[in-house]
Amino acid sequence: MERTFTEAMEHRRSYYALTAESPVPDERIEEILRLAVKHVPSPFNSQSTRVVLLLGEHHRKLWHMVKETLRKLMSEDSFVKTREKIDRGFAGGYGTVLYYEDTTVVRKLQEDFPTYAEKFPGWSLQTCAMHQFAIWTMLEDVGFGASLQHYNPLIDEEVRKEWKFPEKWELNAQMPFGLPFEGPGQKEFQPLEKRLKIFR
Repeated sequence: MERTFTEAMEHRRSYYALTAESPVPDERIEEILRLAVKHVPSPFNSQSTRVVLLLGEHHRKLWHMVKETLRKLMSEDSFVKTREKIDRGFAGGYGTVLYYEDTTVVRKLQEDFPTYAEKFPGWSLQTCAMHQFAIWTMLEDVGFGASLQHYNPLIDEEVRKEWKFPEKWELNAQMPFGLPFEGPGQKEFQPLEKRLKIFR
C-alpha cells in the first residue's frame, strides 16, 4: 500500500505481536534495504552503516541466541515472561534486520578530521538511526509490523561469530518484522509546544 512520505511516517508504529508471514516477496524486502543503504545520508558521505537481513532459519537462530543468553542471566520465573515476549513478538516474525556501524570508517574520519574527532561516534549513530527509521517506515508501508530492539552488547560476540562479521562492526539494534496479528499499543504525545520552538 503506497502512501506519501508523510502518511508513511505517521503510520509507522511498534508492533510486538508478529507472524512469520510476508505480504511481499523477499525480493521486495531486499529492494527496501538496498534503497536505504544507498540513499540514506551519512556524515562526510562516510557510509559507515552496515545492514544485515536475516530470514528463515537465520532469523530463528538469532532469537534462539537471545533467549539462551537471557536465560543464563535471569531467574526462571522472570525468564518466563521474557521468553513469551520474544517468541510472540520477535522470533515469531518473518525476519530481522541487524544494524551495525563500521568503526574502522569512524576512526578513519577521526584521523582525517581531528577537529571533529570527538563528534564522529555520535554522528555515526545518527546515520545508523536514519537507516533504522527509513527501513522501518518502508517495511510498514508494504504491510509489515516491526519494532526496534537492543539486546546488544549481550549477544554481540555470539552473533559476530555465527555470521562471521568483522570485529570492527559494532551492533546497534535489531529490528524483527512480520505480519502483525495485533494492533500497536496506545501512543501518547507530549504537547508540541514543549518540544518544538519556532521563531519568525
